[in-house]
This record gives sequence, structure tokens and C-alpha cells, in this order.
Amino acid sequence: MATASSPIGGDRTSRIILLISLALNLFFLGLISAGPVRHLFHPHQRVVFEPRRSAAERIDRLASTLPTDDANKLRAAFRTKERALESAHAAYRRAQESMRSTLRAEPFDASALRSAMTDVRAARQTLDAALHDVIASAATEMSPTGRSKLAEWTPPVHNAGTPSY
Repeated sequence: MATASSPIGGDRTSRIILLISLALNLFFLGLISAGPVRHLFHPHQRVVFEPRRSAAERIDRLASTLPTDDANKLRAAFRTKERALESAHAAYRRAQESMRSTLRAEPFDASALRSAMTDVRAARQTLDAALHDVIASAATEMSPTGRSKLAEWTPPVHNAGTPSY
């Protein structure tokens, strides 16, 4: 009587290969499904440019890069012209919002958009001039180190190269 016998070692090797295959399949399945599952629980949020809220924040951000005495001089120069700067900043934000409204308007009017864009540029130039005036006034009283820091300063860059000033 002949008995069919299977080698015990071959059976064990088959089981190990099966377990490794199963583990790899589960690993890759998890890897593939992780992205969609992640977006279910943490939906991708749109990146939105959020401008600084006030001229004071802009000055504070610049002052934070300066030596303490020079930062205080910049803040003091700002306080003397704060009302004009905040007014220029508010006018700039209003001009931007007007431009956004023009873009959303139906029917769309390209000439109105161009006019609104001109208003935004003018308001921005007014704001920049007021900010530059404060910086120039403070720089006359700053140390050489403080002026050097001002010369090195660049506005931080927000998402996709949009300045966050």
C-alpha cells in the first residue's frame, strides 16, 4: 500500500509565503486607501490669503526684527502717524473689497473692473507712502545696526508667493 505523503517542510514554506503575501497585500491596500480615508476625516482646506488686519501689525512685524531701542523708535514714529496709516490701510481694504464685488457682479463690466483695479493701485500707493514715511522718520533716529536690519528686511511670503504684508 502506497501512501501519499507530502513533505512537511514544503507545507510550512507555503504557509509562510501565504502569510507574507497576505501581509503585503494588506499593507498596500491600507496604503492605497489611506488618502481617501484621510480626506473624509480631514477635508483639504482651501488656502486663502488673509491680509494683515492693521498697519500696526505690519509695523510690529518689522519692528520685531530690529534691536530693542530701534524697534521702540519705529513704534514711536508709528504712533505719531497711526491715525493716517490706519485710515490709508482701511481705504486700501475697501478698494480691494470693491474690486472683488465688481468681479462677482452680473452682468460683468470689464471697464468697471479696470476702474476698481486703478482704485486699488492708488490706495496701495497711498498706504505704501504712509508706511515708508514712518520708516524714514524712524530711520533718522536709529542706530547703524537698526538701519542695516531695515535694509535686509523683506516681507514674509505667504502661500504661492503672495506677500503677507
